[in-house]
Amino acid sequence: MNEEIAEHKLQFKVQLSATRRGARLARLLATEQLRSWGVPFESPAQVIAELAANAATHGCVPGRDFRLAVLADADTLRVEVTDACGDRLPVPQVSGAWESGGRGLVLVEALADRWGTRQGPFPCKTVWAEFDLPMWGRRGAR
Repeated sequence: MNEEIAEHKLQFKVQLSATRRGARLARLLATEQLRSWGVPFESPAQVIAELAANAATHGCVPGRDFRLAVLADADTLRVEVTDACGDRLPVPQVSGAWESGGRGLVLVEALADRWGTRQGPFPCKTVWAEFDLPMWGRRGAR
């Protein structure tokens, strides 16, 4: 399997409704896919949950879904969430202890090795996060 990973990027893509239920399903489906690939999934699952929740909450356009893509190769896991609201780019916010929300991207920043946004195709935007998997692709290492 390690040789196959080095040659072909593993991909999981799904389109889901921009609702809380769709966000929850994104996390569950991606976690199971990562588990089946044998990839560490705890931190990526939390990031997927945050990005999918943001897509359902802040990137929601009535009648439009969001897309989740999980891509892996020998040394990198990449998560992408694309929503239909490209005019609102996410910005990490430091919230007070009394506020109930606003910490999602701070969590993404803390858990992912890299993250960012990409606009397009119009009217969409993609928020992505990457995780280094230095030991995963090497023979005999897990």
